[in-house]
Amino acid sequence: MLTGRQGRSDARPEPGAQEATCARDRLLELAQQDAAGADRRRRLAPAVADAVAAAGFARHFVPARWGGAAGTFAHLTADAAAVAEVCAATGWCAALYAAHGRLASYLPEQGQRELWAGGPDARIAASVVPAQGHAAEAPGGWRLDGEWRTASGIDHAEWVLLASWTPGGDGGREHRIFAVPRADVEVCDTWDPVGLRGSGSGSVRTDGVLVPAHRSCTLDTLLRPLPGAARCHSVPYPMVAASIFAAPVLGAARAALRAWTEECVPEGALRPGQTLLLTRTSAQIHAAGLLLDGAAARADRGEITPLSVAEARRDAVTAARLCREAVDELFHASGLRGQSPDSRVQRAWRDVTTAAGHGALGLEAAAEAYAHAALPAGGAR
Repeated sequence: MLTGRQGRSDARPEPGAQEATCARDRLLELAQQDAAGADRRRRLAPAVADAVAAAGFARHFVPARWGGAAGTFAHLTADAAAVAEVCAATGWCAALYAAHGRLASYLPEQGQRELWAGGPDARIAASVVPAQGHAAEAPGGWRLDGEWRTASGIDHAEWVLLASWTPGGDGGREHRIFAVPRADVEVCDTWDPVGLRGSGSGSVRTDGVLVPAHRSCTLDTLLRPLPGAARCHSVPYPMVAASIFAAPVLGAARAALRAWTEECVPEGALRPGQTLLLTRTSAQIHAAGLLLDGAAARADRGEITPLSVAEARRDAVTAARLCREAVDELFHASGLRGQSPDSRVQRAWRDVTTAAGHGALGLEAAAEAYAHAALPAGGAR
């Protein structure tokens, strides 16, 4: 059972609750069994990707009218972290499949109907920030050409969201998102990083793909709440983006701490200095979890103001930074054991280092946004 669903209760389970629990347990089992395999092949196994959808990640933020859960950020944070504890790449893809379902909810009604015509469990990959490729106006929509980098989980996606700059009002330009069937794009085998290798974040290439206008929206749309929508669709994108990326980092950091105690502390006998290391790193990871819990609580039920948006982003970015610092220290204190190719410590270190380096978790941009919201004069000049 994932952490987002844990807790004892004497109440009768809701219909389908037992099936959901079994699906999540099955995902944890498969992801753990295939963690090393995903790292080697640089993508998830089809069975694991199917289990991610069966466990409810793809439908988590899909609107209820399409059969989705319209779920909470607290549950997604906890569940993605739990999956990342057994395989960071699987947790990463699970979190992003959920996040991309939320992004697709901002498409026009007809576009949503097409995307979820086969049900709410459609897996959606994305490469939307930064804008890449080229989009040109065409009759009834847009023509896409070019290449988009790092679309996590693209090998097992049914759809992909791509973004390019398009002409905007007043002579400016717009950051526009397009929903494209996976079958209409070419997937390029370009993903060969140090960490998160199993996420299969390859590039996508298109050659004259036509996208109707109803399968497109601007990035600015994500900054405004949808009228009459569920809470998860009423939260501005900057309030939750960093938290979604930070959740798998937290899970991988917890895995690193557990692996270090098992691999580098034989029979629980701590050497001089290791007590301080254990205390310091466990506190950092615990603090990161509390920060992400707080950010999710703001998004789920807090007041939405410029300051609360900046605080949620600040806390998520700081959580990822705390995890990265803790895992980095654990790895460098693990000696030759941690350098072994089959060491779980070095695997977690690679995954956390790569994940925490994502642009959405950049500290400087989050700091500028927080200072601008928190200080009367709008921050530093």
